[in-house]
Parts: sequence; C-alpha cells; structure tokens
Amino acid sequence: MVKVTFSFDEETVERLRQAAARLRKPKSYVVRQAVRDYAERIGNLSEEERRYLLDVFDRLVPAIPSRPASEVEAEIADLRAARRRASRRR
Repeated sequence: MVKVTFSFDEETVERLRQAAARLRKPKSYVVRQAVRDYAERIGNLSEEERRYLLDVFDRLVPAIPSRPASEVEAEIADLRAARRRASRRR
C-alpha cells in the first residue's frame, strides 16, 4: 500500500466517518471503495445525458427516409464511381 494525504471539507469528512462507522471498516477502506466505484462509473452517462440522447434519437429516427435497399445501393454505387473518376483525374 502507498500512503497519501488528502484534504477534505468538513461535510465530506463527516460523511466518511459515518460511512466507516456504519460499515465498521476503516476510513481508508471506505475511500478505496469510493474511488473504485467512481472509476467504474467514469464514462457512463448520467440520467440527464441518457434522456437527452434518447430524445434526440426519437426525433431523428422518424426523419430517416425509408426507401428500397436497391435504391440506396444504386446511390452508393454512383458515389463510388464518381469518386473513382475524380481520383483518376489527379
């Protein structure tokens, strides 16, 4: 183990004391668990972010034009051919 020193505000220290007492574990254990839990949640969306993204999704999906796959494939083929022609000119 590595020994480190941190500065906490009074409210955080009181919460740490309460958590350690409830768990009957050392404060250092509570801090280690809190850091581990926090590190696992990094990158996860908050509830507000999740709702916003779902709202965007719900607005965008109906706006996606529905057309036959053959039409889409023909358009992609045309784009690829145009790109090949343009690259040959260089």
